[in-house]
Amino acid sequence: MIWCVEDDKSIREIEIYTLKSTGFDAIGFSNGEDFFEALQLEKPELIMLDIMLPDVDGIEILKRIRNEVDTCSIPVIMVTAKGQEYDKVQCLDLGADDYLVKPFGMMEMVSRIKAVLRRVAPPEVMHVLKVGKLELNTDERTAYVDGDRVQLTYKEYELLKLFMENPGRAFTREQLFSSVWGDDYVGESRTVDVHIQTLRSKLKSYEKMIETVRNVGYRLEVDKL
Repeated sequence: MIWCVEDDKSIREIEIYTLKSTGFDAIGFSNGEDFFEALQLEKPELIMLDIMLPDVDGIEILKRIRNEVDTCSIPVIMVTAKGQEYDKVQCLDLGADDYLVKPFGMMEMVSRIKAVLRRVAPPEVMHVLKVGKLELNTDERTAYVDGDRVQLTYKEYELLKLFMENPGRAFTREQLFSSVWGDDYVGESRTVDVHIQTLRSKLKSYEKMIETVRNVGYRLEVDKL
C-alpha cells in the first residue's frame, strides 16, 4: 500500500489513480493529522510525502516517522515544489529515501517508487544445504556434485535432503520409510535399500558418504569425504 500525503486534491487524485492503474494499492491524505491517525492502525509499504502541508509540514512528519521505532524503516519519497538544493539535502539527511520536485511526470513517480522498493526489499535468501562439494538447493529442488547437476527422483532427493539435514545421525529403515514415503504408504522397508543404492550410484565419489549402519539402517557420514 502506497500512501500519498498531498494537500492539493487534483494532484493527490492523479497520483492515486496512476498508482492503482500500475498495479499498486494507494490511498491519500490531505494533512498530517489524518495521516498520523491512520498510521496508528496500519503501516504503508511506502509514503509519498509533500513538504508543504496545511498543518504540520512534511519535514516534521519525516522527523517523527524516523524517530519512532515502528515507523523508522518505512521508505519515504519527499515531494517539494521548491526544488532548492537545501531542501533536497535536508530531506535526505533526515532519512528520506528519495525526492521528487514538482511538477513531475506520473511515470517518473512510479519509476522512483519501484526503485526505492527494490532498494529496501530484503535480499532473496537461497536455501542451500552443502556437504563438501555436494549441494542441494531446497528452493529449486536441485542437486549438484562437484558443480555438476545430478538428476534425482523425488524419493532420492528427499532421502538425500534428510541425510544432509541430519549429518551423522543413524536412521533405521523404518524411520527413513516413514519420513520419505509417509505412514500411509503401503510397501516395505526393502524399498529404502533399493533407493539408497540408486542414490549412491548418482553421487559418484560421494557415494561412500551414505554409510550402512549394521543392524540399524543408514547415515550420512561427513568424515567419509
